[in-house]
Amino acid sequence: MNDFSENGYLIVEKVFERYEMDSFIERIGVINLEPERPGYRHLMADPAVRNLANDPRLTELVAKISGEPMAPFKATLFNKAGKANWLVAWHQDTALPVVRQPSSNGWGTASVKDGITFCHAPATVLRDMIALRIHVDDSGPDNGPLRVIPGSHNGRLSDKEIDRVVTDGPQVTCTVGKGGVIAMRPLIVHASSKCTSDRPRRVLHIEYASSRELSDGVKLAIA
Repeated sequence: MNDFSENGYLIVEKVFERYEMDSFIERIGVINLEPERPGYRHLMADPAVRNLANDPRLTELVAKISGEPMAPFKATLFNKAGKANWLVAWHQDTALPVVRQPSSNGWGTASVKDGITFCHAPATVLRDMIALRIHVDDSGPDNGPLRVIPGSHNGRLSDKEIDRVVTDGPQVTCTVGKGGVIAMRPLIVHASSKCTSDRPRRVLHIEYASSRELSDGVKLAIA
């Protein structure tokens, strides 16, 4: 997994069969009740999501990348389709769900989303996390695929620094087939464009950690 260490991301095709993704999406209650929403947070409480997040094909992939067992703690479904069509500017993922707002140094501002506290974490914590993006649909150049800046995952960057690494590039467009997975570090600079076709692009984004107990008494919440 040297490419992942160097680049901060890795594409693995055909982790799941296409029919498994069809069955999975049918079992998620919230998306069937509100199909036009652009995203669905706090999905670890959903049995279908929790089962998928703990599927050995995912947990073994994470362990192979990280060198140690890791467990899921956060799941979000992105639903880019129909009226739910938006672009995401270049950024890093820095907010983590926590049981209570940390008072230790290095943690930033906090906000509450649907009853769960999220706080901007220090790079020392974020560098150990891995996110998996499971593609429920084919992700091609026309339906808003993920774009990344390889090698931009080693520290938290200011807005000016993000602008610089985007300008310097290179930018990589991550097209992935249905059932494929993108593994990524939260700190890799990434973005996505709006869809230019009617094809949906639904992605389940799951975050993993080796332990929910972090340094200085901070504990990750399940979200």
